[in-house]
Amino acid sequence: MICAVKPSSRAIHCSDGVIRSKISVPSKRSLFLPPLPMQKPPKSAVSVHKAVHVSSLENFGSLRVRKPNPIKCEAYEADRSQPIESSIDLSQNQARSEAAKKLKIGSYFALWWALNVVFNIYNKKVLNAYPYPWLTSTLSLAAGSLIMLISWMTKIAEAPKTDIEFWKSLLPVAVAHTIGHVAATVSMSKVAVSFTHIIKSGEPAFSVLVSRFLLGETFPLPVYLSLLPIIGGCALAAVTELNFNMTGFMGAMISNLAFVFRNIFSKKGMKGKSVSGMNYYACLSILSLLLLTPFAFAVEGPQLWAEGWKTAISQIGPHFVWWVAAQSIFYHLYNQVSYMSLDEISPLTFSVGNTMKRISVIVSSIIIFRTPVQPVNALGAAIAVLGTFIYSQAKQ
Repeated sequence: MICAVKPSSRAIHCSDGVIRSKISVPSKRSLFLPPLPMQKPPKSAVSVHKAVHVSSLENFGSLRVRKPNPIKCEAYEADRSQPIESSIDLSQNQARSEAAKKLKIGSYFALWWALNVVFNIYNKKVLNAYPYPWLTSTLSLAAGSLIMLISWMTKIAEAPKTDIEFWKSLLPVAVAHTIGHVAATVSMSKVAVSFTHIIKSGEPAFSVLVSRFLLGETFPLPVYLSLLPIIGGCALAAVTELNFNMTGFMGAMISNLAFVFRNIFSKKGMKGKSVSGMNYYACLSILSLLLLTPFAFAVEGPQLWAEGWKTAISQIGPHFVWWVAAQSIFYHLYNQVSYMSLDEISPLTFSVGNTMKRISVIVSSIIIFRTPVQPVNALGAAIAVLGTFIYSQAKQ
């Protein structure tokens, strides 16, 4: 800012306006004295060469403007649209927003892993005492459907706006989801939780093979190479598994294949559908429940369920009811959180998070259930999980 005081007519010159004040001195001629020469009053000017906001003109030179409540104005340069302080506040708000988003994503991941671990523990406890995976799978879907219907009715969550086309697109996704869910539960009823998840870590291999031979998609060479440790690690873990069971092994393999088709159908059928992740999974659970219930009655039936329930209550006690309720509720919650996290993160970040979730489930189940593990078996599991991580990086 440059100010200059010059002898000129009394005026204040600004870049965006001029305020002029002229003062005239009245004079009278005396009859007895000669006229005195008129002296012009001192003149000054203040030139401002850069636009500023002036809070008040009070006590500004000899020009006095009295206002009872002067208005305070902030100064900013002419090429700025906001005051300087506001720009600083804006950057600080952006930093806080980014920090809050990272905290939210971290909370999603931690909650996702924790809920998944708790579900697998209670699910295995229920299946050990009550070996009816079809009913157990049905109860898991029923609990989730009931939770979401109550949430929609009580306005806790906003109900999705769907039409007949939405449900048609969701049908093949629900079929694949139902098959994958039941197959995984059957697998865990026959083998250790850790073994099921080691085999399920081979899902990327099924994804690449199906996409390549059925859909005609091609992938770069690093993607194909990343399948070698996945397949090799799963094979090594299966061969060295102490409690190997063919039904459990095939259940995990079928689950992998079904979930691959679920993802393919979901990508193709749900394009342009504006449904949140939470509501999408809720609708998927409801439709899967309708598909699974008649098959559960046909395969197992109420008579077997009633006899097994009496046996479980007599052996475990009344808290067996809590086990069933917990595995059903936690199944829905961990899947709901995983779908909600998809709204906030990229597919790559989700893949990495899914790999870490698999590790947490394997390690925790081995510790809690005291599953005997040979060193070679542990090496196979580590190779398979590492291959899954490499695949997620190579595919991007």
